[in-house]
Amino acid sequence: MDIKAFFKIVNRYKWILILVPVIAATITYFLVKNLPKKYSSEAQIATGLIDQSKQVSGAQQADYFKINSQFNSIIEKMKMRKIISILSFNLMVHDLTDPKTSFKKYSEKLDSLSAEDRRKVAELYIKKIQTRAISNPSDNKGEYKLYDLIASMDYDEVALNKNLDIIHQENSDFINVKFTSANPQLSAFVVNTLTSDFINSYGIDVNYNQNQSISVLDSILKTKERDMNIKNSALKDFKMQNGVLNLDKQSALVYQQITQTEDKKAQVIRDIQASQGAIAAIDSKLRGTDPNMGRNVIGDNSEILNIKSQLEAANRRYVDGNFKLEDKKRVDSLTALQVAITSRNSDKYIVDPQVSRQNLLQQKYTLETTVAQLNASVKSIDNELATARSKYDAMVPFDAGIQNYNRDADMATKDYLEALNRVNQTQTEQNIGLKLQIAQIGMPGLPEPSKTIIFVALSGVAAFFICFAILFTLFFMDSSIHTSQQLVAATKSKVVGSLNLIPDADKTIKTIWNDTDVNNNYSIHKELLRSLRFEINAQMAADDSRILGITSLQPGEGKTLVATNLAYAYAMTGKKVLLIGGDQASPVLSDSKQLIKSQNFETFLVSREIKVEDLITRLSKVDHHKSLLEIQTERNLKSGFDVLKKQFDIIIIDIESLTDINIAKEWLSFTERSFAVFAAGKPLSDADKDLVSFLKNQPGFMGWVINKVRLTEIKD
Repeated sequence: MDIKAFFKIVNRYKWILILVPVIAATITYFLVKNLPKKYSSEAQIATGLIDQSKQVSGAQQADYFKINSQFNSIIEKMKMRKIISILSFNLMVHDLTDPKTSFKKYSEKLDSLSAEDRRKVAELYIKKIQTRAISNPSDNKGEYKLYDLIASMDYDEVALNKNLDIIHQENSDFINVKFTSANPQLSAFVVNTLTSDFINSYGIDVNYNQNQSISVLDSILKTKERDMNIKNSALKDFKMQNGVLNLDKQSALVYQQITQTEDKKAQVIRDIQASQGAIAAIDSKLRGTDPNMGRNVIGDNSEILNIKSQLEAANRRYVDGNFKLEDKKRVDSLTALQVAITSRNSDKYIVDPQVSRQNLLQQKYTLETTVAQLNASVKSIDNELATARSKYDAMVPFDAGIQNYNRDADMATKDYLEALNRVNQTQTEQNIGLKLQIAQIGMPGLPEPSKTIIFVALSGVAAFFICFAILFTLFFMDSSIHTSQQLVAATKSKVVGSLNLIPDADKTIKTIWNDTDVNNNYSIHKELLRSLRFEINAQMAADDSRILGITSLQPGEGKTLVATNLAYAYAMTGKKVLLIGGDQASPVLSDSKQLIKSQNFETFLVSREIKVEDLITRLSKVDHHKSLLEIQTERNLKSGFDVLKKQFDIIIIDIESLTDINIAKEWLSFTERSFAVFAAGKPLSDADKDLVSFLKNQPGFMGWVINKVRLTEIKD
């Protein structure tokens, strides 16, 4: 979006943006200056939800989310229909029972009632207050239309809620109730009646709900207590019937006894195995070849005994034979042999083999006795272990049963304690719970500051923004092109020049060029033509182009006037100009520079002769809708243009608009340079966009000349 262009539009319609808000503010002033004064009254309710002085010592930390929910709940309850209905009834009772201090003038419906009827109506409203009824359309079904009477006095729920504000300031313990009306006494009455009635109603509802909760919880508590007693009694009976005092401890002791007995048996078996190993080692020694173990002692002893018996026999023989010498020698020989054998055994055995063997045998006998004793104790241990296991196995069924009883008893006890805790908590909350109090009653106040200035300012600001929004919407929806920048953005092509709008009916070349700065439009137009001439001349001089074609998207965009004026602009520089086409009349400009009566382009193509005037020569087209190639062949046409290029410095062709696309294409094919004229203030249609693409692809297309531009757009 072009912000600069938008602000141009704003500047153009600035008086509308100024006058409309001023008119709106003025009208608003006269409408609101006589509005009745407003009086407000405000009462405050202390809740005790945040005030620490009203909190119980040891209470849990404040939950601000919960507290905020409680405040919102209280405010919503105050706005409930049943509370507002009681307020409506009280207002009606006040005005009916005391007409002199009535807050409002009686409505037509209420004024039409007689004094007796008003008394009866007041009694009906009092009964509704006592029964805490809710005002609804069904109240019209009785003798008096009670619902309509309330609405006629603007005491109904909708009317009261419009002027009633119930708010809670953040981090405050108070709820503020504010009412605004045209009567200060009415405002005070509304806030005081509403707060006092709500506190009473809220207290009754809270106590009722809490009593109901306690009643329900007490019933649940008794049920839980009965279930707990039944479960505990069942557990007690099971223990008594099965002789179980404390099954867990008893089973633990028996299991400990089994473990200890098994350990004892294992130790005995280890001792038996150790003793049997020792016996096997002793037997191995006794059967071994160790000389100290005395295995060869028997043979040695037999030999000694044999020698000894021979020696005894020899001695008896020596004595009985009267001490013969041969007997003496035999005794000496056997004695020497005995001594030799004894000496040999003394050297052979370090210790006494008999003593060692005897010790081993004694150890073996001792170990065998121990093994026998241990084997006997194993049987006793097995009997003890079997007894303990039988006791433990007998406890297993009891354990499963008693666990069920214990679990049921524990769950029943837990449920009972939870219910008891809920009852105690509810009773505590009932005693120390939320107690609403009136912290400040509403008093009649002074009139509120007049809001006339605010209303006037708001109306002026609103009118300004509405006008501004309308201008913005029109600008946003307007796709018309007014400036060269917009044309560049729309066509993605260069704009070589712009020409201002000439609104006068007489806009001939003579009036434009002969003007001496009297008409600002003409002077600016001439300057813009000179600028356009410079741009075109610079591009055509680059490749010595001579033939310039001028066309447009649609008829009526001013291309003929542009072509004629551009021809004169070139003539002003002393160049010979040929203008082909154009319907503009041929006024005389001066003695030396004039547009003579046009010659025929078709005649020139045939005769190849042209009468060259002083500076500007014109060739007209006989039939604008006749194809150029139908007149002459392309070759003859090119040779004809070559003849013209030799006689003129520049040839300007006023080509048909692109609505006659076939004619325009033929003429453009013979131009060396071309541009298109676009009239400001019109949009580009989809068909125009296709033609724009066609022009951009044309060889020698220089760009656009935007025509009929307003002076404000050019100056800005």
